[in-house]
Parts: sequence; structure tokens; C-alpha cells
Amino acid sequence: MSKKNRNVVYSTNPDFDYEDENEEFETLENNEQKLKVLIDRKQRKGKSVTLVTGFVGDENDLKDLAKTLKAKCGVGGAAKNGEILIQGEFKEKVFEILLNMGYSQTKKVGG
Repeated sequence: MSKKNRNVVYSTNPDFDYEDENEEFETLENNEQKLKVLIDRKQRKGKSVTLVTGFVGDENDLKDLAKTLKAKCGVGGAAKNGEILIQGEFKEKVFEILLNMGYSQTKKVGG
């Protein structure tokens, strides 16, 4: 059984199309992205991470942005579930980097 047909057990429709239902979002331009930068400590055993949320687009573009932010901050992190996690408190630095990259609608959330 092919990988894309794995979730279909049986269909009585002779015209059933086995296309993948998970469509990728088209990535918005940098100046159209409404990103939010915040510090999060919840469910992280008291450790702080900088979160970037609100990214609309392809998963690969999200990972590329995360890689750039991690490299410029010099720390680790991850990109998953439409969010970018940067280890440590880098809200100001990440905000400035995003503005310089053309993400003009970026906002800081929280104190």
C-alpha cells in the first residue's frame, strides 16, 4: 500500500480520489505576516523560552526562519506546530531581527 493511501481503508465510491488532504499553506510575504514575540515559562520546568507565533505558511519556510533566528541568537530551539521556540529570553533581540528582516507587523506580547 502506498504511503499516501495509508489512511483510507475502503471506499465504495468508484470515483474516489486518493489525493492527500493536507494542503500546504502558501507563505505570506514578510510584511504581511502578523507575528507575536513573547516569553513563555509554562510547562518548561521554570526555564524560559522565546516564542514566535502567528506564522502563516509552509513548514519549510517556518523552519528556515527558525534556523536564522537561532543562528543570530547563538542558541538552540525548534520549529513545530506553527511556532518557533528559541531557548532563553531573547524577546528584544528576536523582535529587532524580525523587523530588520522585513516583518513589519511584528508585536511584542507581555511585559
